[in-house]
Amino acid sequence: MKIFLDNSALIKLYHQESGTQEIESLFNNFKITAIYLSELAKIEFTSTIWKKVRTKEISQNTAKIATILFETDFDKLSFISIDSMILEQSRLLFSDYGVYGLRTLDAIQLSTAISLKTYSDSFIISDIHLKLFFEKERLKTNI
Repeated sequence: MKIFLDNSALIKLYHQESGTQEIESLFNNFKITAIYLSELAKIEFTSTIWKKVRTKEISQNTAKIATILFETDFDKLSFISIDSMILEQSRLLFSDYGVYGLRTLDAIQLSTAISLKTYSDSFIISDIHLKLFFEKERLKTNI
């Protein structure tokens, strides 16, 4: 099975929080052959981890370990480059979803996922707001 992960789902693989168990069971119950991520995930992951430090949810040491573990896994992950087509499609998505609160980084994630529509079997989205847009685009968000 080939899957796409949003940042909220990705974080759950490296930090125990609500929803981590569901993400882990996905990996235990299905043979995952590819994990697609937007290149943006490298920045979003790091930003999210350090936000958890600022909000005192985790220590600096834990953040460093999570970041190192993520970087160690880079060779197991398929990062999709953010090219001009993805950026243009991201811009155009605001015509349909701007009124519903589509955010810039979410538009890039969504556009990346749309580019994978024929490659990915499922889109694992833990961000409830972002999941709405995936469903509107008819991207399979449940396994």
